[in-house]
Amino acid sequence: MIQNNQSAVYRQALNKTFVNAFNGIQYFFKTERNGKIQLFVSFLVVLTGIYFRLSSTEWIFIFLCIGAVLAMEMLNSALEHLCNMVHYDYHPAIKIIKDVSAGAVLLISATSVLIGLVIFLPKILLLL
Repeated sequence: MIQNNQSAVYRQALNKTFVNAFNGIQYFFKTERNGKIQLFVSFLVVLTGIYFRLSSTEWIFIFLCIGAVLAMEMLNSALEHLCNMVHYDYHPAIKIIKDVSAGAVLLISATSVLIGLVIFLPKILLLL
């Protein structure tokens, strides 16, 4: 009986974890401008991939890039909110944290653009 109760508590805790995660995703896309932009760009990339009939391997790279960019953007947003809560006024250490976090988003975004060019550019050139 105790084991059944522990299993039920574990399932409830696990369910709450997923609910909290989905709430965070929903909050991010509803409130963050960059989240909306990244989601729109991701949608365009997927439509372009469908148009060009990407291979399974190409889709894997596209989805990895989309996931990495969105996840990094979410982490950047979370860090900015935390920094603003800790120290809302200008502080040199907070500036470094925000700059490095934004730099991480820029780095993964630029890498994703390069991967996208490797995948899409030859297909686009064939149309010309």
